Amino acid sequence: MNVRTRHDAIMRSLRRNGTATVDDLADEVGVSRRTVLRDISALRDEGFVIHSDVGRGGGLQLDPQSMQTTTRLSVPEVFALLISVAAMRAAGNLPFFDLADAGLAKIERALPSDKVKELRAFLDRLHIGQLSPQQDLSNMGAMDPDLLPVFQSAFLNRHLIRFDYHDAKGQKTERHVEPQAMLILPPLWYLVAWDPNRADFRHFRMDRISAPQSVEDTTFRHRHVPFENDVCPFSELGP
Repeated sequence: MNVRTRHDAIMRSLRRNGTATVDDLADEVGVSRRTVLRDISALRDEGFVIHSDVGRGGGLQLDPQSMQTTTRLSVPEVFALLISVAAMRAAGNLPFFDLADAGLAKIERALPSDKVKELRAFLDRLHIGQLSPQQDLSNMGAMDPDLLPVFQSAFLNRHLIRFDYHDAKGQKTERHVEPQAMLILPPLWYLVAWDPNRADFRHFRMDRISAPQSVEDTTFRHRHVPFENDVCPFSELGP
């Protein structure tokens, strides 16, 4: 059981039982008393209010009103937040975008400098525009949850992506492409890729992509992506 999983198990036990001893928690998660005490200290640092009974048994009680105040987000999760806010802003349906931007800025400041550099590189390749009112959305599906982390990893490491693609007629093909950019025309999202087999750019609706995989033993160069005049880049990280 890794540290994060152990912390989650301790929190579940405290929420479920109200009070637990250090020995009980140690038995439940399979570690020593000393490790549990370190875990409790770490959880307190994250903002949880955990009361201790100094009497025999080392009773612990979680304040039901306490909550985690520090973020524990992966870089793909931050990517997803940034992209979602950008898409909602472009669609004009984010009334509290100033609060969302302030919250995202705090998350960005908590990231290591190398991750901020990766975010900047990614946002330079994020483009947003307006969808044609004639676009048929009747067959719009859900996006594969694995697609964004695969795109993020492949884009940064310059690996090709392999995936299954269903076109508008339902025909399925397997594609191997270079992930060059992302285009958002709310509510549709597109992977903009260079297709080596066709020696040209292709736009793939992300809700029609399934089983995405990064091809680790490949590499490519980032190309200039030609966008229309009404499609603008999104790059709004602070200095």
